Amino acid sequence: MYHYRRRFTREVPFGPIALGGYLPIRVESMTNTHTFDTAASVEQCRRLHDAGCEIIRLTVPTERDADNLKQIRDQLRRDGIDTPLVADIHFSARAAMKAVEYVENIRINPGNYATRQKFSNNEYTEAAYREELDVVRKEFLPLVSRAKELGVSMRIGTNHGSLSDRIVSRYGNSPEGMVEAALEFARICEEYGYYDLLFSMKSSNVRVMIQAYRLLVKRADAELRYSYPLHLGVTEAGDGDEGRVKSAMGIGALLEDGLGDTIRVSLTEDPVNEVPVGFAIVKKYNDYHLIRGDNAHLPVKHVVESRQASLSSLSAPFDPFSYSRRVSRTVTIAGMTVGGNEMPRLETEIHAPISDPDALFQEITERLAPEKLPDAIRSELVGIRIESPEELAFLENLLVKLGDAGRSVTAATSDSALLAGISRNVIKARFDIREGEALDAELLLRQLEPDAPAVLEFCFVHQQTGEGVPAQVLVRLAEKLRERGFERIMFSISSSATVFVYRHLVREFNERGFDYPIVVRFNAHNGDTLKTLIDASVQAGTLFCDGIGDILALETVLPASAEIDLAFNILQGARIRMSKTEFISCPGCGRTYFDLEKAATAIKQRLLHLKGLKIGIMGCIVNGPGEMADADFGYVGSGKGRISLYVGKDRVEDNLPEAEAVDRLIELIRERGRWVDPA
Repeated sequence: MYHYRRRFTREVPFGPIALGGYLPIRVESMTNTHTFDTAASVEQCRRLHDAGCEIIRLTVPTERDADNLKQIRDQLRRDGIDTPLVADIHFSARAAMKAVEYVENIRINPGNYATRQKFSNNEYTEAAYREELDVVRKEFLPLVSRAKELGVSMRIGTNHGSLSDRIVSRYGNSPEGMVEAALEFARICEEYGYYDLLFSMKSSNVRVMIQAYRLLVKRADAELRYSYPLHLGVTEAGDGDEGRVKSAMGIGALLEDGLGDTIRVSLTEDPVNEVPVGFAIVKKYNDYHLIRGDNAHLPVKHVVESRQASLSSLSAPFDPFSYSRRVSRTVTIAGMTVGGNEMPRLETEIHAPISDPDALFQEITERLAPEKLPDAIRSELVGIRIESPEELAFLENLLVKLGDAGRSVTAATSDSALLAGISRNVIKARFDIREGEALDAELLLRQLEPDAPAVLEFCFVHQQTGEGVPAQVLVRLAEKLRERGFERIMFSISSSATVFVYRHLVREFNERGFDYPIVVRFNAHNGDTLKTLIDASVQAGTLFCDGIGDILALETVLPASAEIDLAFNILQGARIRMSKTEFISCPGCGRTYFDLEKAATAIKQRLLHLKGLKIGIMGCIVNGPGEMADADFGYVGSGKGRISLYVGKDRVEDNLPEAEAVDRLIELIRERGRWVDPA
């Protein structure tokens, strides 16, 4: 919870490699070709291999596809490609029994493997519940037996959108239901003495996905014989930056918790594009283990027990298994209410040097975009650094020149002698407490006025000290501020270990009853665009998914427009501030019989302006109806060039020609009163 330590698991074989323990976190992808098309599938597998993909998954919807896995595998092995192959099974136990002969791992979905028709709305008595579970056991055991004989490992992969009616009847479409569905199958495996297992708990909702994995670990490590590896992924993440941000947030939040042994980034793009994103996400954690080494010599049981003991001795600063927003007081900044139940606000930092007034004025105007509507995608506050009396005088002149726009300018300094002057000129003044520099808190507070018009933000700039030090310093300062009657104050930390230092801060605040607003700061002054996007999504996004943060403050090397888009994508991914349409879009696979990437692009072009609306774009029926429960409207493949449309999880149009489907989708949105003409 408060520092990084990877969960140690049983090692599970994957052909020439293995997962778990302290082995590297693997990166995998999935083909979107038809598995019975040998040439196309082999070619895509080859491209994935050349991109560095460490595990390749192929869908197996029918026995025909299962039979052809042998041709694909044999051709790849003849070409010298020994990348482990995974057969992805949903409905067909017979296809699974064939596929297990030709792959290194088999994935089954407990939500639709040997279960009744979905969404029947049946109520299950205890007897009926047990009866269906017995049917599942009977269908599943032959696969377990054969996998054990062959040394093939198995992923029990639960999807939020495809839980069985039986599970939903008792647990709802919830993380609890996802976990129980997986544990039912794992118990059957363990009863038979089969232990080459791993789990996944996927959802298109990042918060649900994070909560489900955490709950699984809590229950599985307590109930099952071994700690098993985890495959991480956000399903139906979408494409472009939005898909990368959502994937990095969900996967990264769990990696920060020490969870995860293999990952897949699901993008509605060429699957080869997923691989570099995956490696960028896991690099930090794999590098950590190369440097540290860790306790790979310890037996599984010892490590699991020690981990549970350490977790039980610490108080969590939030509920890791369900979402609730941290309670904070409200303050007013530039006419906006910050804190409480208000949506988080956005602050960005100026790149232009203070010595170039024209560039500075232009960038401030670009970031604030005063001509846009108040709820548009723009920076609501912009910050400028002041470190000398001359720069303070310049700031005063700049604010006059900016006119009304100057009301949204904030300023920061690390010089306590300048803080009082700054606070008299801007709506929010930040004081940076630099690590290793002496702070005379008494002198600082004597220079400030409790009833000054500016909100005061106190930020600890953390570099090398322990992750709990910033919280200790800020808590002592907060106590002095409270004693002197300061009310309009907030706190932040600038650190590369953003997740952990803020967890310490929230815990310390909780213990003292402090409800001051928190600014989540993420600074990245080097690194390429992808690294910046991933690091910001992991570090800031994790906190907002856990209900921590009242302002998101970004300072990166990205251009202003890209930086602002990144911030809004993070807040939308956390489902805490909806600024545009949410597209729940799957990556496609061999079950898809239309051009999913082209369709997704066309739908986004026409519906992107529908702020807050959730649109599902699914290649097939497997997860479609279930994920529609989280979407307002759905576009789901139902056959070759045919589309079915959903409102929620209800199918309202069946087998429409693809050429007509988008227009009809728009008509449905109009009929339900959800359409708004684009500006």
